[in-house]
Amino acid sequence: VQLQASGGGLVQAGGSLRLSCAASGHTFGTYTMAWFRQAPGKERQFVAGISRGGRHSIYADSVKGRFTISRDNAENTVTLQMNSLRPEDTAIYYCAGDSAPAIPPRTDPRFYDSWGQGTLVTVSS
Repeated sequence: VQLQASGGGLVQAGGSLRLSCAASGHTFGTYTMAWFRQAPGKERQFVAGISRGGRHSIYADSVKGRFTISRDNAENTVTLQMNSLRPEDTAIYYCAGDSAPAIPPRTDPRFYDSWGQGTLVTVSS
């Protein structure tokens, strides 16, 4: 599956952004999906993941209660709603797909075999 992320931008601390990831192909519903992020000089970090059917989702502790992941298999999209943004959320955000039916979604980026190009989120203080 090919992935295209969008929705990044510049926002003040406390603000919100909504990231979207559009998938091409007819197999989107067979992929576990996730969002990762990578800040300058840091390793890629798991943010949130959602199972194929959308019933199971998990979050990094740093975003719990602020971010929500969802998916629409009819539209081939996965979304990350980000609220109460903090300067430490600044990073390039990537959507990724895992072709294995993982429940819960896996948090190690090495398991993900499809990646979008990334979208930059900058949170100013």
